[in-house]
Amino acid sequence: MTRWKAAGIHLSASMVIGSLAAIIIFGLWYPPPFSRAAGADKLSLTLLGVDAVLGPLLTLIVYRQGKWGMRFDLAFIATMQALAFAYGMSVIAEARPAFIVGAIDRFIIVSASQIEPADLAAAREEAFRHIPWTGPKLVNALRPNDQHERSELLFSGLDGKDIERFPRYYVDYDTNAAPLLARALPLELLDKRPGARELIDNWLHRHGRVAQDVRWVPLVGRGGDMTLILDAVTGKVLDTLAISPW
Repeated sequence: MTRWKAAGIHLSASMVIGSLAAIIIFGLWYPPPFSRAAGADKLSLTLLGVDAVLGPLLTLIVYRQGKWGMRFDLAFIATMQALAFAYGMSVIAEARPAFIVGAIDRFIIVSASQIEPADLAAAREEAFRHIPWTGPKLVNALRPNDQHERSELLFSGLDGKDIERFPRYYVDYDTNAAPLLARALPLELLDKRPGARELIDNWLHRHGRVAQDVRWVPLVGRGGDMTLILDAVTGKVLDTLAISPW
């Protein structure tokens, strides 16, 4: 077997594993339309780059048929690649979006690592007491009516932990979209931004919509802030646009 054939076999195996990882990452943990805002592109490219390129490249460099210790070298490369892949997947899993939280006048992507176990346990609804593994849950965070709770929330926000990280304030978004939808903005206030008009017109054309059909709010995520498009009547999340909302 030539070194090129050995590297090709290694590359094929890596591509199969990488494809399965991509299905999990983009199909479950970082689903569209939130993938880019959640930073899935950068994380997954780093992981798949190590998996699909570095391992086969090392095989290409070290492989020589009949070389003493060749099996050990290949086993060592495979082990290191597997460990790097497992570590990368664990980082991606920790950073995966747990909840897409409607927070007053915007949506914020909250990752699994940002929710503390004690706060999960304090959630009023059972559905929000666990970090989901099959994709983020779309929720709305409603401000408490109790003045003492509001004061605590205010001071917590000043320390960097705002309402979106407290599951006890979560409610299902689909049945509680009205408070956030009332603060959503018309497209006329968005298309004045640089490059926004073309993106908006293309989106409306592709989806057979007119500007009056939709509203928008900011979407805040580790991958960058984007614009989230909502149905003007129901508040249903329709899509994201690569337009800075600020």
